[in-house]
Amino acid sequence: MSAHFIPPEIQDNPNGWGPCSIPKQFKDMPYQPFSKGDRLGKVSDWTGLTYMDRRYANKYASTFGGGTQYAYYHDEDESSFQLVDTTRIQKPPYQRGRYLRNQRAMRQRQQQMQRQQQMQSMQVLGKGAKSREKDRQRMMKKWQKQFGRNRYENRNQQQKQHRESSVTVKPEWIVVEEMDFPRLSKLLLPNIGVGQDIKCCGKMEYYDRSYDRVNTKNEKILKRIERNFHKVTTTDDPIIRKLSKGEGNVFATDTILAALMCCTRSVYSWDIIVHKIKDKILFDKRDNSEFDLLTVSETSNEPPTDEMQTINQPRNLSLEALFINHNFSQQVLRMGEEVYKFDEENPFLSEDEEGEIASVGYRYKKWDLGNNVVLVARVEHDAVITGPNGETQFINIKALNEWDPRFSGGIEWRRKLDTQRGAILANELKNNSCKLAKWTIQAMLAQSDQLKFGYVSRSQMTNSTQHVILGTQQFKPPEFANQINLSMDNAWGILRYIIEIIRKQKDGKFLIMKDPNKPLIRIYDIPDNTFESDEDSSDEDDDDDADIDESDEDDDDNIEKSDKNEAFSIPEK
Repeated sequence: MSAHFIPPEIQDNPNGWGPCSIPKQFKDMPYQPFSKGDRLGKVSDWTGLTYMDRRYANKYASTFGGGTQYAYYHDEDESSFQLVDTTRIQKPPYQRGRYLRNQRAMRQRQQQMQRQQQMQSMQVLGKGAKSREKDRQRMMKKWQKQFGRNRYENRNQQQKQHRESSVTVKPEWIVVEEMDFPRLSKLLLPNIGVGQDIKCCGKMEYYDRSYDRVNTKNEKILKRIERNFHKVTTTDDPIIRKLSKGEGNVFATDTILAALMCCTRSVYSWDIIVHKIKDKILFDKRDNSEFDLLTVSETSNEPPTDEMQTINQPRNLSLEALFINHNFSQQVLRMGEEVYKFDEENPFLSEDEEGEIASVGYRYKKWDLGNNVVLVARVEHDAVITGPNGETQFINIKALNEWDPRFSGGIEWRRKLDTQRGAILANELKNNSCKLAKWTIQAMLAQSDQLKFGYVSRSQMTNSTQHVILGTQQFKPPEFANQINLSMDNAWGILRYIIEIIRKQKDGKFLIMKDPNKPLIRIYDIPDNTFESDEDSSDEDDDDDADIDESDEDDDDNIEKSDKNEAFSIPEK
């Protein structure tokens, strides 16, 4: 019997590839679409290596998804169907409380076993190996703190932390202006000179160069220097009262100007009082405020909080920093020797003042800010020093303090200051950017030749009353300003912008306040009697002499207040 072969019907498509028509047996069948990049099927792949490599597991998968055209759909509505079963579903073991407790106990046992193994290995190791192992464990903890979960937890806690404002905002206060930091950081006022000297008062002592040789191996104890520091505000300055009658129309002190010029770097809340009387503007600090306190780790990623130890709370750290700066700025001077005197005496000396006055020199300077804005301000020098050519140079002396390296960057000054001073200064620039910028602004306004920093640390980290000096470092203020990216053009621009806002307002009293939780500054229009104390002074002595003394003091206060109001044309409240 011979074989018989029936050839299939071949369709020839002269215009392309594929059949010209759909055969009858395939008509009305579901069709799976495919793109030009899809492979047609596995039948034509004879390599045999495709299924061994997982990278090509989806080699023949369709771009449009697979098999949805052949899925089964039930036409009837089954939404009314409900399973009647009240049997309580038993939780799996990993969701039961006993399982969780067992897992927690197992983790604790594993951690305890690891600690025991580490202790046993430490006992077997020699002295050198022990120290290396301790260093390794210390570095591991440091890395875990910096890059582990704790870092993000602390950051979230910082974001959730709610800070209190420096003064309580009352409902009757009217918001005049809101200024956000991005807008303030773009302001510029170039070509403002160094200012013109009007008066120079006070006397200063010479810096002791032996403190330039202090290091961690030759540290010196910080002594307590009993000297009086005058932090007189603008309206209480007798020289500014006299100058207000003929010089300038805007008056302030260097600390107030530094706070306004560096406001974009601040985090904590602060406030400044502004008096507008006709064409004169006076920037003043509020009575009994904490404006003169020095912040500590204000711009740090993990700033100190009220939940920390008592000595490491923000306000206690600020008081400690102020104590260190006052004592350090006087200890490094050649006390009892030659002094440098300005033409006039210290304007804040009083006959009944007890104690010695701190070394300080005051300059009253004038700047022309344009648009009929003439600024008069009191600036300060802390000491003088003999230059390389025998000339007298003015310097400002400040102190950076170490409070606890575990919470302030993890760099121990006693170990790194002599070899890695740049790293310590960079860490301070990150944690105290606002404070260092203020000090630089004050030195540049006073036209000081040098800005000297002292590195002061606690003798013991648990004691905030005893400190040691570990070293000193000095900079030229303009060079240091460039190093910390501080622009004087921007600083003058911010000040001029605030002055222009106040000039547009009616005569009265205003408050400039940094928002405690937002990068924002607000200007409030407040009543004239705000922040004035109406409490009557009381004395424990009821004798007639005591009453007479008290009435005399009240008369003196009234006379002083009337003089101030007359000098600045402030109407009686």
